[in-house]
Amino acid sequence: MTIHAVFENGVFRPTEKVDLPDPCEVEVEVRQVKQEPKRPTLDDVYAILGRRHASGEHDLAERHNEHQP
Repeated sequence: MTIHAVFENGVFRPTEKVDLPDPCEVEVEVRQVKQEPKRPTLDDVYAILGRRHASGEHDLAERHNEHQP
């Protein structure tokens, strides 16, 4: 059985209901789950656009080719 849990303050806390008798002894093998990269939010996008606007450059398209492979 695989049980997903969060380790916090020295305690493993299951993220879902565990069907085991209470009390019972278990053996645990810990494997850290790789977290997915964070997707940018709209706030992140607006912050980037705001920095671009505040840069003072009015025509960013004229520098388009500088960033092309």
